[in-house]
Amino acid sequence: MTYRGGMRSSGGLRSRTAWQAMALQPVGFLTSAWPWRALLYLISGVLAGAVAMFLFVAVVTIGILTVVVGVGAVLLLAAALMGLPFARLERWRLRLVDLDGLQEPHRPPQQPGLRAWLRCRLAEPATWRELILMVISLTALWWVDIAVLGLAFVVPALCIGAPIDDPPAWPWAVLGVLLLLAAPYSLTAWTGARATLCRIVLAPRDAEVDPNLKEISESRARLLDGFEAERVRIERDLHDGAQQRLVSLSVMLGLMMLDVPEDSPLHREIESAQEQLTLALADLRHLVRGLNPLVFTDNGLVAAIEEAASRFPVPVSLDLRLTGRLPQPVETAAYYAVTEALANVAKHSLATRVDLIGRHHADILVLEVRDNGVGGADVSGGTGLTGLADRLAVLDGSLRISSPPGGPTLVLMEIPCPFG
Repeated sequence: MTYRGGMRSSGGLRSRTAWQAMALQPVGFLTSAWPWRALLYLISGVLAGAVAMFLFVAVVTIGILTVVVGVGAVLLLAAALMGLPFARLERWRLRLVDLDGLQEPHRPPQQPGLRAWLRCRLAEPATWRELILMVISLTALWWVDIAVLGLAFVVPALCIGAPIDDPPAWPWAVLGVLLLLAAPYSLTAWTGARATLCRIVLAPRDAEVDPNLKEISESRARLLDGFEAERVRIERDLHDGAQQRLVSLSVMLGLMMLDVPEDSPLHREIESAQEQLTLALADLRHLVRGLNPLVFTDNGLVAAIEEAASRFPVPVSLDLRLTGRLPQPVETAAYYAVTEALANVAKHSLATRVDLIGRHHADILVLEVRDNGVGGADVSGGTGLTGLADRLAVLDGSLRISSPPGGPTLVLMEIPCPFG
């Protein structure tokens, strides 16, 4: 299942894009649907591109030839608007290799009628971005699609089909087999690059996002900032207030014990009270350390996760490859997401081993928490996963869970985090 501002189910765990699936699990993805998705994405792009190129060239050519009689102006206007259906098709095709999809950047016209619709569309920057994408696709990307498909299938077939009775042909046959084995990776790599470019061009800009949705997102961010400030204040008050008073009380009880005979009942009661007070202080220090870990503030995300894993009751294998400090909101969200995921493992999974993997791929921080427990993690079961996903969603992050009954369980967390 996938949670990105809302929970939606899927047939197992899937990364955000085919490109990331290949980067995270370069071998395991071969048995998944991703290579086939990438192939379908490229084939559909070649077919759609051929149709779009024929129509666009025909409309532009006829429009130029007939511009003097007035009909050409209409055809040229239609050619300029051909980017709209082309972009709609591209958004639909992107869902093959990018599970998050794209929001429609176009707003409905304020008035009914064709003229109002034309004025609205021609005034939108998204219309012209989509036209530019169509031109780039037809003049460059379409040809690269054909070249990649040819390199993946046609060239290997020609190499393998070389006459076997010709000794110099054997190296070509070997080369053909190697190219065929590498086809899933080459297809997926180009698919990821192409889909990323399309997403950059087609994604709505801030001014094109629904104002209500934008305000909701901003208000959630403000609430999270307020919660973080309140958490820091509570931690400071507990450390400087209640904790210090309890320490003073423990000292006073120790002094009282010095003035009371050791064999008296009062001495034993004071000693018992001091033991309970020591336990309360330990619990309070643990609570304060969890609210705002000093190692997290001083040394960053990796050190804080290592410190939390060292205190975890289940053995944790860490594989964190994060260079440098990340933005403070990202580190905070990631730390509490990881600790919440580990807490869920301890409470519900009955696991004997946990693997925690962290990577910073391109512009996304990826964290995986795997356990060999009983599985069956359910958001509706009160496991804290809903709050964890909400924390990630504030930063436009996502939470994905694969937890079949009987296990294992994999929790994949992704947070946008561009370099620099």
